[in-house]
Amino acid sequence: MKKHFTILILSLILSGCSLNQFIIRQTGTILEYGIEAMYEETDLVLAEQALAGNLKLLEGMTKGDPENKKLLLMTAQAYAGYALGFVEDSAPERAKVLYLRARDFGLRVLRMNDSFRAAENKPVAEWETAVKQFDTDDVDALFWTAFSWAGWINLSLDNPRAFIDLAKVQVLMQRVLELNESYFHGAADLFFGSIWGTRPRMLGGDPEKAKKYFERNLEITGGNFLLTYIYYAKYYAAKTLDEEKFDELIKKVENTPVDVLPGYQLLNAIAKRKAALLKEQREEIF
Repeated sequence: MKKHFTILILSLILSGCSLNQFIIRQTGTILEYGIEAMYEETDLVLAEQALAGNLKLLEGMTKGDPENKKLLLMTAQAYAGYALGFVEDSAPERAKVLYLRARDFGLRVLRMNDSFRAAENKPVAEWETAVKQFDTDDVDALFWTAFSWAGWINLSLDNPRAFIDLAKVQVLMQRVLELNESYFHGAADLFFGSIWGTRPRMLGGDPEKAKKYFERNLEITGGNFLLTYIYYAKYYAAKTLDEEKFDELIKKVENTPVDVLPGYQLLNAIAKRKAALLKEQREEIF
């Protein structure tokens, strides 16, 4: 036993890893299983309480191991998921803060790339050149940074800063699309569908382009990722005042069981709640 402990201490010293960091990294591995279990949860109350209770734990662990990419991205994902699933529909101002926290954890990972860090505050052209250097190993960081940032933008359309930032977010998500279009259930296509659908035509919007992105996502996911229908209804059917399509999409979410996508039942349960909310807002929309 003493021999094994000595070997452990020597390995920590040689790797430059403190005992605290070693413990945090082992805990982080356990938390990965926790995230898997979270995605399988169908009880939204239980999921909300569990996720909220772990946000500060994750954030605290990043203080003990500030360059742990995996941990930083788990924290970004947790804050973004909490904002999307449990906050933005009832408390959008609070959700904005949470989305920015998530974005900042993602940016910390991207800044570990020297070229990106140097270009971060430069014009979009230089930002794009830097982002092009990321490869498939960086898709996690690109996606969760862009997703979180886009969540803030979507709730901040009255803020001129949102439109300035959007150009950079589009570059990040375009790189995700190029590297792995199917990543996280093809969510990059949902992003672009929402962008083309949100803007009026006079400001560069294009509902038909939005529709193509949503339909492409349905191809990728086999129609089993129910949040696709929510975005499709909200950013295409509602924007084009297509009541028949809107009703079709909402009904699809209502009639599809959450376990149609094993391992991600929570996201489908969230989609069902969002569908119910959109249904309540139908008269206001049309």
